Amino acid sequence: MTVTHHLRVHRSDEQLAREGQLAWRIAEIAADPVEVDADVVDMIINRVIDNAAVAAASLTRAPVSAARQQALDHPVSVNGTGSTVFGCALERRTSPEWAAWANGVAVRELDYHDTFLAAEYSHPGDNIPPILAVAQHVGADGRALVRGIATGYEIQVDLVKAISLHAHKIDHVAHLGPSAAAGIGTLLGLSIETIYQAVGQALHTTTATRQSRKGEISTWKAHAPAFAGKMAVEAVDRAMRGETSPSPIYEGEDGVIAWMLDGPDASYDVPLPADGEAKRAILDTYTKEHSAEYQAQAWIDLARKLHHERPELADPANVESIVIHTSHHTHYVIGSGANDPQKYDPRASRETLDHSIPYIFAVALQDGTWHHVDSYAPERAQREDTVALWHKITTAEDEEWTRRYHSIDPAEKAFGGRVEIRLTNGETVTDEIAVADAHPLGARPFAREDYIRKFRILAEPVLEPAEIERFLELVQRLPELTAEEVGQLSIVAAPGVLASAPAPRGLF
Repeated sequence: MTVTHHLRVHRSDEQLAREGQLAWRIAEIAADPVEVDADVVDMIINRVIDNAAVAAASLTRAPVSAARQQALDHPVSVNGTGSTVFGCALERRTSPEWAAWANGVAVRELDYHDTFLAAEYSHPGDNIPPILAVAQHVGADGRALVRGIATGYEIQVDLVKAISLHAHKIDHVAHLGPSAAAGIGTLLGLSIETIYQAVGQALHTTTATRQSRKGEISTWKAHAPAFAGKMAVEAVDRAMRGETSPSPIYEGEDGVIAWMLDGPDASYDVPLPADGEAKRAILDTYTKEHSAEYQAQAWIDLARKLHHERPELADPANVESIVIHTSHHTHYVIGSGANDPQKYDPRASRETLDHSIPYIFAVALQDGTWHHVDSYAPERAQREDTVALWHKITTAEDEEWTRRYHSIDPAEKAFGGRVEIRLTNGETVTDEIAVADAHPLGARPFAREDYIRKFRILAEPVLEPAEIERFLELVQRLPELTAEEVGQLSIVAAPGVLASAPAPRGLF
């Protein structure tokens, strides 16, 4: 049974006991020896496959190559065997915090893995790289790894359900630092005290502004969650050495809530598992069929449908205007409500375009499909007829879709909306969609075979056939893997693939 943790700011003279602090409660959950349910294990396997798929597709991209080079320039730390780096030979290892960094960037670069949206945004699959890196370094087995990942998902989803960061322009990875630290604590079987200190330190070092997802979006968008994962690994290391962290990190009068979030009078109710309750939050999350911001997933599916039903809509000469009626979040984050002129700029970065629903809807409406590379290519974005159609698309907040976006009822919660297309001949075309086709309640919910198909499609250009089969056979036995097999849970690029990637040199 879920327990609600009431969270508020406390003055210093109130002397809030550790047992009443959210960080301590997170640590208690992480230290709980409860087993992982079979359906949760299956979904964890799916998401490890999903992460590897999107990492494979990004191996030669510049940000991923830069992060990989940084990691490989650091030797294995002395207290373990080191961790693998996506794309590299299995025996080529680095220190776990740097593997978390490199692999975290690879997973995040294409904005193509899983998501959970509630009071805050999140990509809970970002927990997997740091937890896996530590597992490999210390020689943990598959069962321990599964338990750590289940905790990482649980804590991040619970925080995201209750505490909005973006409302105060704080980046969503501030929930990832604590969740990854908690997951590593579970993996290692650490004490409540140690995990508590690690959670506090991870949060303290991962609060940053949301400018990383505003205006001309930079390559730091992919690096931010990887940085949080790296900080989580380092926070655990410090805590294991007996070092302490700012406390109470959430509730203190100079803490995160008082000065970064809703202020000294704020309070939140955080839903958390009771003692002995299984960690099942991963089942509330959903992955992406398309490489774009999650709030664009349903709109790509609707545009794809309209492309086939009404092909004349692809020609801007036939269209007077397109208005997407949607939730507050979609309108203000990836829609025209953001007031970012870059969202209509044909020369904008890929990171900006995948946060522009006017661009995404225009291309999907014209092409009837979506591709993680081709749909963002400069020549595609700058096509004259696309620009013309794109600039006729705006968004508008609809109160009902906002309400459904925030609904706690999974059957009602929605991430889509209604589109109204006015044609130059006076006709109006309307249609709507609530959730993406791949969503658990969508037209074609993702199952194991869909994750495997996604992996094969994205991996085939960069991995040899035997490597694809090796990884798929290994990952599907995840809870049974020995420590040696966990050490092989990575993907190795085909000969020559990484040689085609940029190899920038820096300070290290």
